[in-house]
Amino acid sequence: MPAGSIVTEQTPTTEILSSLIDTGLHEIRRERTGLVLSGLSAGLDIGFGPLLMAVVLTLSTGGYGDLRTELLLASAYSVGFVFVVIGRSELFTEHTTVAVMPVLDGRASVRELARLWGLVYASNVFGGAVFTLLVVTLMPSLGVASADAFTAIALKLVNHDLEWLFVAGIFAGWLMGLLAWLVAAAQETSSRFLFVWLVTASIGILHLPHSIAGNVEVLFGLILSPSVTPLDYAAFLALATAGNAVGGVVFVGLLKYTHVVRGGS
Repeated sequence: MPAGSIVTEQTPTTEILSSLIDTGLHEIRRERTGLVLSGLSAGLDIGFGPLLMAVVLTLSTGGYGDLRTELLLASAYSVGFVFVVIGRSELFTEHTTVAVMPVLDGRASVRELARLWGLVYASNVFGGAVFTLLVVTLMPSLGVASADAFTAIALKLVNHDLEWLFVAGIFAGWLMGLLAWLVAAAQETSSRFLFVWLVTASIGILHLPHSIAGNVEVLFGLILSPSVTPLDYAAFLALATAGNAVGGVVFVGLLKYTHVVRGGS
């Protein structure tokens, strides 16, 4: 474990924690332009998941509630995350866990954490908006996804009580925090790929609100259908983001750090 940590005994779990702390420190200290461009790339790339979901929903003879279609949709949803996580772009929901580790370890400040979160989050959301506008512009020429499919995907997220959005967002953030931990533990790209697919497909099949992927999903509905209102979009983004942050920080960051420190001290 790096100097400054209170963990003294090296175990497999302390090695994972050490790796996450080092990664978090690297990102916190990264210069602004690099963070913004990487976050923009992640926001763009993650949009391929919702796009492929719309293609599956358009071409499938089933729909939501059909097991085969749901499995295909969950796998399509995971594609964007594979591009982002394996490609090492900056994703807000990963940093809710990774970047909090150096703060818990006393090696970075809350202000530095807020700077990282703000830059990555804003660039993720902006990248997703750019992707959505590009697809909407090209969609008539693509001819592989219908407006109804995009609307159905958006309504699956916004047709819930506000309390559901926040609580379900906690579970999504919790799973993304676990993904960050598992990816840090994995030694091979194939293992990382499997973990990304397993975790994000679980988020997809449970229809949990992920703030960055969901930004694209709900924006499609907002642009293409009067059934999704600006208020729906704003409420989704605010509550999903808050829930994701709580899930990643509390249920993974704080708990994992505390149990490893207590076990290794």
